Amino acid sequence: MPLAAAHRRMTPRALRHLVLLAACILPWPAHARAKPQEPAHRLSIAIKSDRLTLAVAKATQVYLAGTIDADAPQQFAALVKAGKIPRGSDVYLDAGGTDIDAGQALGRLLRTGEMVTHLGAAHRPGAAPRAALCTGACAYAYLGGLYRWSPAGSDRFGLRGPEIAAMKADSHSSAATYLKAMDIETTGLEGLPTPPADDFAWIDTDRLLAWGWSNNGRLPLHANYTPSAAPMLTFTQIVRGGSNKLTVSCAADGITLTAYYLVGSERATQLIGRANRAYFEINQQEVMPQLTGLAHTINDAVVFSRELSLQQLGSLLTTYSTGAWIKDRAGAVRYGFTMGPARVRASFPTYYADCRSALQRAGRPLQ
Repeated sequence: MPLAAAHRRMTPRALRHLVLLAACILPWPAHARAKPQEPAHRLSIAIKSDRLTLAVAKATQVYLAGTIDADAPQQFAALVKAGKIPRGSDVYLDAGGTDIDAGQALGRLLRTGEMVTHLGAAHRPGAAPRAALCTGACAYAYLGGLYRWSPAGSDRFGLRGPEIAAMKADSHSSAATYLKAMDIETTGLEGLPTPPADDFAWIDTDRLLAWGWSNNGRLPLHANYTPSAAPMLTFTQIVRGGSNKLTVSCAADGITLTAYYLVGSERATQLIGRANRAYFEINQQEVMPQLTGLAHTINDAVVFSRELSLQQLGSLLTTYSTGAWIKDRAGAVRYGFTMGPARVRASFPTYYADCRSALQRAGRPLQ
């Protein structure tokens, strides 16, 4: 019987069974079962430094796409030397490659130039953005950024099995030496299974932030405390474009938390002129004690304070989210910063006890 005639005589149910049987026998389309693939073409470098980009982004944007090979660091260095990629540029990565030495060399260039790394793929105006992949050598280059923004949307950051094994290796390995020079901790890798040699472990945004591999524009927080009769603990953090500071002082009149939002004298004056109120958050909850003074400017900073109870001080010292904010008159926009004192708690083991003793000596209530 001709095939066409047989097809006409088949019932709809029989036809569905035939389609299902064919699906079981024929191979699944390659694009449906393929894993994300690294780019095969050589590294391309696109630079955006037009007036609009500099006005909006405040920095030159550099897009790296393709394979990071032995020539890539020299290619990038030549553009830096020519002044086309200035210090502090934003570098967007959509690249791969297995040449780890090249990735490390590129990362060192990025750190020397105090550049900022992102995952991102260039796209034409009006075209839909596409996901970026940063794998292998690109991962090492990304970690060279002074400020490293975590992946967003569908962008993906991956390491092969051998690369993870090298990072876990002894402290004298090339990978360990590089990561130490970049101030990158590898303790988070201990619980990460090592995939096969030709496969990737995809590391999500939460892990990158928890490990400190991404810092979203903030360098590590530092705490400074020298015991005294009036204990004062100071937190400082360098951020892209400036720095922020919190101080906690214990004195006869109680515990005072003060924020210094360093934005430059002109900007500080502008913010104070638009500010409606200033407040702190501990664990994303607003702190509501008596205001000890309206927000004002001191040199380059917006400054404001609150009184804390001893209980609130305990919460402050153990939180990963302390915010200092000012709001504009419309209440729609806020400006300020967040810190995580708990990340450096080992720096001030005696502060709470010393503060409590100071309050006791002054006859202040311990609550």
